[in-house]
Amino acid sequence: MGRLGTLTALYVTQYLGIGFITVGLTAILRDGGTSLDTLALLQAVGLIWPVKFLWAPLLDRYGSRRRGHYRSWLLVLQAVLVLTLLALLPFSRPAEQLGPVIAVCAVFVFFSATQDIAVDAVAVRLLAASERGTGNGIQVAASYLGNLLGGGACVLVYDRFGWAAAVGLLAALTAIGLLVVWRFREPERTDRIVRIGTAYRALVSVFGQPGCRWWTFGVVPLVYVGAGMAYALVTPALVDAGWSLGRIGVVTGVVTSVPAIAAGLIAGLGIGRFGRAGVLVAGGVTLALSTVALMPLMNGRAPLGGTVAALCFFLAAYTIANVVLYTVNMDYSRPGSGGTDFTVLSSFGLVCSFVAASLGLAAADRFGYPAVALASLVLVAAGVVVGVTHQRRFPPSGPTIRVAHPQTDLLVR
Repeated sequence: MGRLGTLTALYVTQYLGIGFITVGLTAILRDGGTSLDTLALLQAVGLIWPVKFLWAPLLDRYGSRRRGHYRSWLLVLQAVLVLTLLALLPFSRPAEQLGPVIAVCAVFVFFSATQDIAVDAVAVRLLAASERGTGNGIQVAASYLGNLLGGGACVLVYDRFGWAAAVGLLAALTAIGLLVVWRFREPERTDRIVRIGTAYRALVSVFGQPGCRWWTFGVVPLVYVGAGMAYALVTPALVDAGWSLGRIGVVTGVVTSVPAIAAGLIAGLGIGRFGRAGVLVAGGVTLALSTVALMPLMNGRAPLGGTVAALCFFLAAYTIANVVLYTVNMDYSRPGSGGTDFTVLSSFGLVCSFVAASLGLAAADRFGYPAVALASLVLVAAGVVVGVTHQRRFPPSGPTIRVAHPQTDLLVR
């Protein structure tokens, strides 16, 4: 299996459990009578993901030379992911055993987030600048495919064959990642961080690279907050328009995932041909058009066909922009501290998304859905303009793997 195939398998299996927890298990618990307040507690375990930068330096500092630095982490983490999912088997009536179910889910999210650090670090080291678009297109598409399988297929299995069959399928699919890691041969790491304190300094030194602060604190918040505000309005707007929870779950969790997967792969390939700036413009334009297409929904009109088409269009556009943001984050991730660099940059984007959801809903309560949707258009447009300017001044670096960072002297042979 090639590099991209390995990354695809690892990213998909990583998101299988996440999709099951956030979409599938939520539906199963709701069907069992669990209150919305309790379901919100289940969703809160996802907050573990944005703070994973706190332990990312540990993965960059420690690792086995014999088994492969990050491969040694992945062998353990993939096995633990499978075992954690199997730990859900005894809870065949999850709505009546919420405490331990949520605890197991929190453990899974922690190890899944840690696995993501290791996979991202492998991607940083393996992918040349010309391949990063494709690699990050795969990563984003894999998240939707994982959600589709974990949140959709496993629920269908549960509905027909029961809890044990659904959890067993989830664990079996996740175990594929363990087989992939077992066969993977990580290139020998000739550089290493010698002190844990030095590894943790990478959390700050990553921003010392030319243009990194401009990108992270300028472009990323504008695009993520703009798009995230509009996306946060979708579910409450659908509820207000009279859609059932079941229909909302199928459309937003399953139907819209298909075009998002395609958009992620196409955007990744497009970056290699048209560049980061070109695809960012395409993503911004499609986000603007798709937000306009959602205006009937924002005004309380949600016919099935038109609304589904608009939602598919919007999520595909959101995915395109996301691929560009992840690709530039990888451009700023140094091979010796790739796990830390990519994690801290991506975590900031996740924080922006959480902030966007809160801002969007609070603003909608005061000013209405249409006004917030229009504001999101302005923010995304500004983010695209700033992003294109950034890319003209700071084009991506070439395919080099350095053992030391010239500004921070981070690594030694």
